[in-house]
Amino acid sequence: MSPAPALREGGLEAGLRTLELTVRRRLDGLLQGNHLGLLPGPGSEPAEARPYLAGDDVRRMDWAVTARTTEPHVRETVADRELETWAVVDLSASLDFGTADCEKRDLAIAALAAVAHLTRGGGNRIGAIVSTGAQTVRIPARGGIGHVRQLVRKVAETPRAVDGTRGDLTAALEQLRRPPRRRGLAVVISDFLGEQDWERSLRGLSARHDLLAVEVLDPRELDLPDVGTVVLADPETGRQREIETTPLLRREYAAAASEHRDRVADALRRCGAGHLRLRTDSDWVSDIVRFALARKRVGSR
Repeated sequence: MSPAPALREGGLEAGLRTLELTVRRRLDGLLQGNHLGLLPGPGSEPAEARPYLAGDDVRRMDWAVTARTTEPHVRETVADRELETWAVVDLSASLDFGTADCEKRDLAIAALAAVAHLTRGGGNRIGAIVSTGAQTVRIPARGGIGHVRQLVRKVAETPRAVDGTRGDLTAALEQLRRPPRRRGLAVVISDFLGEQDWERSLRGLSARHDLLAVEVLDPRELDLPDVGTVVLADPETGRQREIETTPLLRREYAAAASEHRDRVADALRRCGAGHLRLRTDSDWVSDIVRFALARKRVGSR
């Protein structure tokens, strides 16, 4: 297991160091070079082969394809350009919750650190928009390891929203959409709880950027244990309700939670987003590794 470090006051410095070491030791290099140039044009990244046309540069002949098809083919290339990544990080009150190895908030910051460290090389830049519902913070996109460390620290130090503060993921997404930014990678980190009013904004982002959605979950959001009487609280409305965890209620709760997760997955699929799920009771590093390797296999095909 590789639980996300508890990024709380007093242990923040040690937690951030542990987080960076975890990312760089177990993930560094996994996604390096995984993105191609953002626009077509001459460069060094190989792309698709196509039949030779009069006037093509013979130095780009693809002899393997030519021999296989008995027709002259040249290999296209993709322009080498730096990648600009923007992360929308949802730190609303619903993420200040965790019943396993860490809070969802800690896991969201770990996901941001992984994205930041894995995309920072080669002149790449990364920025972030952080929303708690009470405030929205924009961190400009810059490059370098120093900026990555400062960005993760600033997000980790973002004050928590008070109970009763409703999150607003849609507003954060709209801040990223307008004004339009150069084509790049957009990463949305959230638990995607509540109404799905964010779908239109997310679809607008996917029209211009490669899109990755990181869904952060806790096991108690998927099923209730048999603990007798318990008080459930909604941190974004402040409402509380005392319930008895009967077998019937637990089945209905699990069914409703599963239905909501399926609706979120369907909405993200419609938006054209890659969908990565991280859980507070799972090895988040291994989950990212499996997701990245699967994406690479699809890309190579």
